[in-house]
Amino acid sequence: MNLRSIFSPVFLLVIILVSPARANVIDSCVAVVNDDVITLSEVNEAGKLMFQRIAEKVPPEQLSQALKQARKTIIDKLIEKKLLLKQAKAMHISVNDEEVDRAFQQILKRNKTTKKQFTEELSRLGMPEKQYRENLREQILSSKLVNYEVRSKVVIPESQIVDYYDQHYTEQVQEGGYYVLQIGVTAKGKDMPADPAAADRAAKKKADRIYSMAQAGQDFKQLAREYSDLPSAVDGGDIGTFKKDEMAPYMEQAVTKLTPGEVSPVVKSPNGYMIFKLLSSQEGEIITKVPYESVKEEIRNTLYQQEMQRCYKSWLDEIRSQAYVKIL
Repeated sequence: MNLRSIFSPVFLLVIILVSPARANVIDSCVAVVNDDVITLSEVNEAGKLMFQRIAEKVPPEQLSQALKQARKTIIDKLIEKKLLLKQAKAMHISVNDEEVDRAFQQILKRNKTTKKQFTEELSRLGMPEKQYRENLREQILSSKLVNYEVRSKVVIPESQIVDYYDQHYTEQVQEGGYYVLQIGVTAKGKDMPADPAAADRAAKKKADRIYSMAQAGQDFKQLAREYSDLPSAVDGGDIGTFKKDEMAPYMEQAVTKLTPGEVSPVVKSPNGYMIFKLLSSQEGEIITKVPYESVKEEIRNTLYQQEMQRCYKSWLDEIRSQAYVKIL
């Protein structure tokens, strides 16, 4: 991995952030957190990569406002960091050198680099290894605190997972509705002959082959993902429910003759050939798009992350409300 994707040098940072007239007050205080202060130099150091990206990408007329907003974001993050470190100290949570070493080795492994290469890159960026390790120690400390105060208290009940599944992975067939999957083969596909007649014959041959596989019992959704030329391929050909009067004539003639679970013969469409599978035509029937067990853990993780963010924000707001915080 190229370490420059993580770190990049900063040029003329002081010029970007501070006018020459104010260069002599670069260490001025910008915020107070309890009995601690945040200086302008801390803000510049913590936000240098963000400031550089903004300077490179934002139009000149918008640069001042963008840097101002970025500075506010960095100050908020530094305030959060000060609050977390103070809370960790009050709870006697600490990080020893061995834990920092393990985390450092994991970073080297994840980035597929050696310690020598990594520290050389740090040096080129003006960051001593000692400073990097101290930053790493603070991150581990904050993570320990959040694990104890927030993560350990977040529980996602099974009923919440089921509710999410019902909302996002099932669909109820409405009155007069047909729940349909589709596979489409277009005569203008990238692998088709340039001659229109030959392309049509090739598309029909491909559609017939897909139909034979579906009739042989192969999973229709998987066939759609592999062979369909339509946008619905990414969803396994799932196009949801249609009423009879909402269907194109060729679709209506094919679908309304099917019984649930049945696959239609190949049907000619304006752009090629179609195959449909009817999942249900019974009003009120609940159709499951994917089996519950196959997405249960994915849903649990999604809900866990959402609840973690909510609980963390609430917990941090409470800590901040009890602290003295003033932005100058």
